[in-house]
Amino acid sequence: MNTERDIKIIEAILFASSEPVSEDDLREKITNKSNFHEYLTNIQNYYETRGINLTKTGSKWSFRTSSDLIDDLTIFKQQKRKISRAALETLAIIAYHQPITRSEIENIRGVQMGRGSIDHLLEIGWIKPGARKNIPGKPTLWSTTDMFLEHFGLESLSSLPNKNELKASGFLDKRAAIATITDLAIKDKENAELQEIDHIEEENLEDFIAK
Repeated sequence: MNTERDIKIIEAILFASSEPVSEDDLREKITNKSNFHEYLTNIQNYYETRGINLTKTGSKWSFRTSSDLIDDLTIFKQQKRKISRAALETLAIIAYHQPITRSEIENIRGVQMGRGSIDHLLEIGWIKPGARKNIPGKPTLWSTTDMFLEHFGLESLSSLPNKNELKASGFLDKRAAIATITDLAIKDKENAELQEIDHIEEENLEDFIAK
């Protein structure tokens, strides 16, 4: 009986939460803590063919719409947030090369960067400062967040597409490297603020993606 109740508790917490829930928070609420991962596997298997799926993002869990239904359920609305080309390039570099310092980002991009890109990505919640690199000046190391993984539907950083996968998908021929990686999920192509995203050349992509 404890097993059934523990599974119900995990389900109830995940359904009630508007944000992904950490494993520690879920485990804390159940009786048979040693069976925690078995419970998650059972729930995942149960919902695998249903309209919602149990997904892991970093070390957190949430129910998300089944990927094959996304197009049917998408609500189109205009997004006023402007993501600059520089910020997108910076995000992609951090995603593929983290942890990384600001000067290392500039070396990869080939240009100096202002505070705007970092500040904007911080505000959105897609990057975070970490430890300081043990070199003269001790610059801050930057990395992506769980919110970044959640927004782009990634279980972990290993889920990021590599260069060969992007080429196989045809993205390198048609779309900006960074727009491909970070696909903003904004469907309104008439929004002039977002048009600049789509013009980064293929030759830049190979500089941003880790070999």
